[in-house]
Amino acid sequence: MGLVIGFIVLVSAIGGALADRLFVIKPLDFLTARNEAEGFRVGTIEQKVLNEESVVINVADRVSPSVVTVSIQTPQRRILEFNPFGGGFRSRIEGGQPQDIGSGFIVSEDGLIITNKHVVSDTDSKYEVITKDGKEYEVQKVSRDPSNDLAVLKIDPSADSGEALQPVDLGESDNLKVGQFVIAIGTALGEFRHTVTTGVISGLGRGITAGSVFEGFVERLDDVIQTDAAINPGNSGGPLLNSAGQVIGVNVAVAQGAENIGFAIPINLVRDALDQFKSTGSFASKPFLGVQYQMIDQETAILNKVPQGAYVVEVVEDSPAANAGIKPNDIITKFDGEEVKGDDGGLADLISKKKAGQQVSLGIWRRRPGEASGQEGDGETLQLNATLSEFSE
Repeated sequence: MGLVIGFIVLVSAIGGALADRLFVIKPLDFLTARNEAEGFRVGTIEQKVLNEESVVINVADRVSPSVVTVSIQTPQRRILEFNPFGGGFRSRIEGGQPQDIGSGFIVSEDGLIITNKHVVSDTDSKYEVITKDGKEYEVQKVSRDPSNDLAVLKIDPSADSGEALQPVDLGESDNLKVGQFVIAIGTALGEFRHTVTTGVISGLGRGITAGSVFEGFVERLDDVIQTDAAINPGNSGGPLLNSAGQVIGVNVAVAQGAENIGFAIPINLVRDALDQFKSTGSFASKPFLGVQYQMIDQETAILNKVPQGAYVVEVVEDSPAANAGIKPNDIITKFDGEEVKGDDGGLADLISKKKAGQQVSLGIWRRRPGEASGQEGDGETLQLNATLSEFSE
């Protein structure tokens, strides 16, 4: 009898194994280590998906009440238009109605909001901010940072008798890693409020030129964060967040003609500017030299028999440069002992490290009178001193 029972058990086991392999029927899963491994893998995938979803949901739920939409109301004006295909002149009314243009986030319970300077660049218009629950606050004051594409908006939270404002948590941006998971929240395209997108940090320490002459502003931004989280016009000024829901950057720009290449200003830079604003009521002044210039690279310098540096195209009247004796066609080769090289931001980067009121030395190469461009000649080297003034927009 024992042999019979043993034979039946053996046949059952072999049959179960064959069914498992041939027909994916798994009557012996509870006995096999393979199933434990597969079950663990499946469970890990499900857990990973659930964790990622939970992170985004939790961050969006917690931070969205601190994210605002920035709206502009331009003065109403009548526009006269001519139809060349008939009908003559006709007029239409432009402006006067609020329009969503950007994003921002609350940084203090007393009503301070961070956004981009280019979002609130129109000094003749009125602005308001709208919270996620639809509360509207008139912007009482706009303070623009002259050194960065940042601005602080001041609203009166007592204008609404509801819940108190919820400031965001500011994180750290010095220890960010490429590949780190990030979340962006903002008013995409100036139409879709509180849009949540996700991605990773694609690069660090990038240098970009934000805006264009057609948009009314051009600004050099250095050491910005690159991300593939979807950022569109209207996201400007909104927060870039880590998995803990802390703000690590301020969304500022996208690369034109590209996909999934957006940029954010590191939050540590924002924190420094905000601390300056809170302590003094204004941003640190931007140093100003007063020249329009074009950088001369090594190849151009060799071809034209001139030194590398910043070729002065124009000198602003009554500026520190004019008072120091700098003239158009001069080449600034040294700035306070440092050689002027690099791209179009070369001289600007050196100036930005100084403070208004500080005296700097300037190495100047000037063509001698009568020397033609490309003609052999040493020119003359001058040492001038200039006292940087405060930049005013």
